[in-house]
Amino acid sequence: MTRSRATRRGFIYGTGASLFLPAILRAQDQPPEIEVSPEVTRRNTSSFTAQDWRDHFDTIGEAAILCDTVSRALHYWSKDGDYRLYPTSVPRTDELTKRGYTEIVRKKVGPSWTPTASQKERFPDWEPIGPGPDNPLGTHAMYLGWPAYIIHGTHDTRKIGRKSSDGCIGLYNEKIEELFAISPIGTQVRII
Repeated sequence: MTRSRATRRGFIYGTGASLFLPAILRAQDQPPEIEVSPEVTRRNTSSFTAQDWRDHFDTIGEAAILCDTVSRALHYWSKDGDYRLYPTSVPRTDELTKRGYTEIVRKKVGPSWTPTASQKERFPDWEPIGPGPDNPLGTHAMYLGWPAYIIHGTHDTRKIGRKSSDGCIGLYNEKIEELFAISPIGTQVRII
């Protein structure tokens, strides 16, 4: 290596260290922050572990879906042993979250979206949206036995993995299309 290259490299590395060193020293003088805000997003690797359907259902039936709102994951089992796991969005608050057992009662490709009464209260200018790229339900929707509670797609992929809905379970559009194809009407669903 030539002397000029070595000098340049030493200057660059030395300059970088001198820029960061004061910040490092200042940080050492500060007490460590222990309190974590509830808004902090944490890594969610524990949710992407396999589950056993027998922990949640008496029988598998045609198929079973478990939506875990804490880990933000949807688990799917078919009667022939197929198991799949999907990342989801979940309701923003516990008040918006229904828990318990239900089933898929209707399926729709290209669903229309209508704001709920509580959404109209908060956002009076919201209007129904037909199928298409602006529809919050995405490309496919599976309606559950509870009114206004749906497993659906979303065009806003930033929502997946977050508490972001007014009660529904959201999946990436390509994942809801896959789940839609393999989940017959009558598929049992448990939300925990």
